[in-house]
Amino acid sequence: MNTKPKLWVPGDWNAFFGFGTNILVNLLTLTALLRFVLKMPDELVFGRILPAVGLMMFLSTGYYAFLAYRLAKKTGRKDVCALPSGISVPHMFIVTFVVMMPIGLSTGDPMKAWSAGLTWVFVQSFVLMAGGFIAPIIRKITPRAALLGTLAGVSITFISMAPSLQMFMTPLIGLICFGIILLNWFGGVKYGKIPAGLVAIAVGALIAWGATGMGFKIGGMTTSALAASLTNFGFHIPFPAFANVFGGFEFLGVILVTAIPFGIYDLVEAMDNVESASAAGDSFPTTRVLTADGVVSLIGCLMGNPFINAVYIGHPGWKAMGGRIGYSAATGLMVILLCWFGTISVISAIIPTIAILPILLYIGMLIGSQAFQETPKRHAPAIILAIVPSIANWGLTIINSSLASAGILSVSDDLAGKMLNNGVFYRGLETLGGGSTLGGLILGATAVCIIDRQLMKAAGFALAGSVLTFFGLMHGSHIGFGQTPMVAASYLVVAVFFVICAKVTVPAAETTALETEEVDEAGQPA
Repeated sequence: MNTKPKLWVPGDWNAFFGFGTNILVNLLTLTALLRFVLKMPDELVFGRILPAVGLMMFLSTGYYAFLAYRLAKKTGRKDVCALPSGISVPHMFIVTFVVMMPIGLSTGDPMKAWSAGLTWVFVQSFVLMAGGFIAPIIRKITPRAALLGTLAGVSITFISMAPSLQMFMTPLIGLICFGIILLNWFGGVKYGKIPAGLVAIAVGALIAWGATGMGFKIGGMTTSALAASLTNFGFHIPFPAFANVFGGFEFLGVILVTAIPFGIYDLVEAMDNVESASAAGDSFPTTRVLTADGVVSLIGCLMGNPFINAVYIGHPGWKAMGGRIGYSAATGLMVILLCWFGTISVISAIIPTIAILPILLYIGMLIGSQAFQETPKRHAPAIILAIVPSIANWGLTIINSSLASAGILSVSDDLAGKMLNNGVFYRGLETLGGGSTLGGLILGATAVCIIDRQLMKAAGFALAGSVLTFFGLMHGSHIGFGQTPMVAASYLVVAVFFVICAKVTVPAAETTALETEEVDEAGQPA
């Protein structure tokens, strides 16, 4: 029990290259959003924002490595894996397209857009810190199938789908790199002592640059882009941006509409990820994890970073690769060096993004399967139900992005009617997909309670669904009273019906045999 845990083991190399490339993809993505979508000047992106991003992620990954070290020392175990963390990917797009881009377009000033993003993170940080104290209670009363099912929905849609589509758009790189990763991480095939993630990236880069040399456009690598990227070299450290943070308060009305509900989304997502780690054998204190997310996000925004920190999906995947404590801290050190020395643009000009994306699909595969592997078989239908809102949200996102590319920024009733005539239930996607994380959690938890004949508890979750829907936190496009009143009323009616059924049907105590019944491989009672 008193054995000092090792800070680095051989498996950390695999996890480092896997998680590090995941983080690198996110850094490349947010850099592209800042430069090409928001049209922010390079001196702001590389001189202020990225250095603050690097500082925040260094603090975050270092702290979660410390928590893993403490857990390993306390338990005497050698297989404790640190929680992965980094920029919240969904929020990266939300703060860009919902907050910063509209303000930047309306004011014509990228600095005001930056200030609004900082204020957005400022508000969300306090939601996370406050929520950290109630999250353990929520986690205790919510069935694991609902927590992991909701997480599976996010992993299938927003983690796995985009990499899958892009892999098949450039299959010569994407599928080959994916095969290299699968053979090692699932099939046990070794590439000497070289981590599979590094082999995949090297092969992908070799194919891309070889194609460029032969005059083919595969992977998008060009010497001109590489030469241009060298101009962003330089040493930049973050410094306080207090004036910009508080300057964004002039847009507080716009900011609160999304900051509060997405702060709650972060709360639930982090709670799901802590439960996922617990299912994989590593139990971390929920309050400390969520509070840390809020604190490091607050530090980051005060130093100039408009992107919030989050505990990532993927702990079981990195643990399965052999990751323990060191991979997390090493990733933080890598990020701070990349961000402070302005090398992100150089890396993006050397390594094709498509060579990195298969790693995200691998993580999505693991998280999606964990929901079924770590819960009772009888809860499988509830997991599917918890996944459905995320699918609706993903479909809605795809449609909205397609319309936006055609210059259509809102959907009128007439357009929604035309979609309906062609089998596209747009208003249904809006309602079911709104607040999909909370929606999946409530629906999944309600289904688990019904399966286990805990009807009063099911009524409690349905009532919670009614309240959350009434305030616009789920089944709505934005926060506000009575956004979808019929849905809120329907949840309430369902809750009442469950209470009535609980009073007149067989008590849960008499269904123990049903709940513990063995099921054979065919899914029939043994």
